[in-house]
Amino acid sequence: MKNIVCENEVEVQHLPGRDLQWLFTPEQNVSEAFSMNVVVIKPGCTVTPAHSHPEKEEVIYIVDGSGKTYINGYIYDVCKGTAVLFPKKSIHMLRNTGEVDMKVVCFFTPQATLADYEFHEQVVFPE
Repeated sequence: MKNIVCENEVEVQHLPGRDLQWLFTPEQNVSEAFSMNVVVIKPGCTVTPAHSHPEKEEVIYIVDGSGKTYINGYIYDVCKGTAVLFPKKSIHMLRNTGEVDMKVVCFFTPQATLADYEFHEQVVFPE
């Protein structure tokens, strides 16, 4: 059981609009309640496609940077120190509108993996 994970030791997945690293996953058998990842969004980039988690809640915490989040058709400003709850089934995206990398920590309950994402490619982030 690995209770301590350093992001520098975790594989980076290069996905549309972000680099993602899973720190706690269901496969690690560390937690029965949650999983966790860290994403870095470059300036001007948007996490795409829009997605939801039909059976999961997601809480994100902005560690650095600023931008906007899309939740079910509404746009909200986010910045360093902001926490956001994405309820089950909510369609959401993040966009970095700042000048530095946006670093975001994402927590899922119950546990999630990329296989649990439902994609909504028809939804675009309004300009």
